[in-house]
Amino acid sequence: MKIAKTIAIILLGIGHLAAEITVDSIFGSGMVLQQGQIIPITGTVTGGSKSVTVQFAGQNVKAEIKGKLWRAKLQPMAASAESRTMIITQGDSDSLTLDNVRVGEVWLASGQSNMLWRLNQTGDRNAIASANHPQLSFYHNEPQIHTSPRPYTDKEKQMLKNGEMYVGSWAVSSPNSAPRMSAVGFYFGRKLQEILGVPVGIIHSSLGGSEMMAWMPTKVASKKYRSCLTPKWLESKYMSAWVRGRAAFNNKGDIRAPHPYQPTYLYKTGIQPWENFPIAGVIWYQGESDAEIQDMQQNANLLQDLITGWRAEWKAPDLPFLMVQLPRIKDNTPLRAYWPEFRHVQTHVADKLQGVDYIVTTDLGSTNSDVHPPRKLEVGERLANLAAAQVYGKDTPASGPRVKNVAIEDGRVVLSFEHAAELKTTDAQPPRHFELAGKDGKYHPAEATISGSQIILTSPQVPSPVAARYAWATFLTPNLVNEHNLPAAPFSPEKIGK
Repeated sequence: MKIAKTIAIILLGIGHLAAEITVDSIFGSGMVLQQGQIIPITGTVTGGSKSVTVQFAGQNVKAEIKGKLWRAKLQPMAASAESRTMIITQGDSDSLTLDNVRVGEVWLASGQSNMLWRLNQTGDRNAIASANHPQLSFYHNEPQIHTSPRPYTDKEKQMLKNGEMYVGSWAVSSPNSAPRMSAVGFYFGRKLQEILGVPVGIIHSSLGGSEMMAWMPTKVASKKYRSCLTPKWLESKYMSAWVRGRAAFNNKGDIRAPHPYQPTYLYKTGIQPWENFPIAGVIWYQGESDAEIQDMQQNANLLQDLITGWRAEWKAPDLPFLMVQLPRIKDNTPLRAYWPEFRHVQTHVADKLQGVDYIVTTDLGSTNSDVHPPRKLEVGERLANLAAAQVYGKDTPASGPRVKNVAIEDGRVVLSFEHAAELKTTDAQPPRHFELAGKDGKYHPAEATISGSQIILTSPQVPSPVAARYAWATFLTPNLVNEHNLPAAPFSPEKIGK
């Protein structure tokens, strides 16, 4: 068995061994390159600084070589569904080829376990069986070490120390390659490709339970969160109680041992290798761990710094960043108590930063305490519709009703909505989950009446209202939608300082 395995390795690697040139692992056969942008292709050479050229789509580009590193820049290309070959040559003869390379739209999918949740965990056998989508490719970064409740082995600790967190490669969508793909990423990519009619590539890199600090670029952390970059990072106020407990258990109390939740670790291992790979935008499903911390200002700062930090590293100040707003969950434990606050944080940051938006999923979440809602299809497709509308200018229904104006008159509150030519309920009952508060700041349930694109609120308990809010609860059974049956966004006048 050992001999056979060795021979297999030699045969698999012979194409690369025969050449003295390699291409960085983020590139590969089946990949999609971002249209309309300069594309750096990078790798290493051995045996001296020979010339390196990259041939693709009619371009023949000579690379710059510094030491053993080379870089060639392909000029911007239009989208093309044509399967083409990229030939990388060193000197006169050493070469390697990457097949089935296409040009289109590339998106990065990241976050925690709900983004990591695989297609084969959804029970959607039809999606897997019909996953032959030649114009959809994905690069799945497979976590080599998870944070399940068990102590890490010495081997795992060494892997973490070496930064060996992810292993991945490009694959064209098929029934064989799709099952381990992020379900949200798969559904997003499939729908976006259908809408745009061009090749779509999804780069996936996420990890269950991870907080924002683990995904923070080192440059940002070094400037704004230096107290986290010490062996005592678990004692930081940015670490939730759940994260502290899990990391301590994994590392058996060894505070100096590396851990995936360590600030900047997941960025360095799962995101940083892609900084020079042009992308169209980011889809982000995360927040369940950070939401355990009630501090809205802190979470807003973290989320804003993460987004602007990623944009800075990609040198794309308006890089689209589309979030999944936290869904509902029927869990009254302290771990989930501040989900309404975190939804509000996501809304606040989206309102503040250009090119940042979110989809509402309060109607899709769990009706029990399962933190992994099963309905990933709607999540992925809502994200794709949002991207189509906000990024590509398509006339695609992408948002449910959102409050745009609040008027208080004669003991009632009138809420005016955007993204709502028509307001209605899914069950022909009055809209649920509206509340009013008087000067004492205490909220009481309100009676809601639909009037065109407005909601009129009254409450006998609040004869002189000064504030209104909607869907401010961990668990909800919302019924308010627009003409496209998209759910209304949670709303609150709660202020987040700066």
